[in-house]
Amino acid sequence: MSFTLIGPDGRPYQSSTKGAWGGHCGNRIYGRTDCPAALRAIAKGGYVKHRVFFADEQTAIAAGYRPCGACCKGKYQAWKAAKERGERWTP
Repeated sequence: MSFTLIGPDGRPYQSSTKGAWGGHCGNRIYGRTDCPAALRAIAKGGYVKHRVFFADEQTAIAAGYRPCGACCKGKYQAWKAAKERGERWTP
């Protein structure tokens, strides 16, 4: 079986391993694959068309995605504070 993941350059590639993190390519958000907010959106028929996957969290960050406010609250708050200060966020 092959899975399509997003690499650190933001480009898709094929992998034999399922992605450990999910994301939304339109909003450039990443989070856990069991994120309650993402699962609610999927259940309502949304999100799936824009869903992407990453091998790990570092790859999602390198590809320019930010942490989810629902399933990665602490990291999201740190990202938001850094953005408000005009700084680059690094976990």
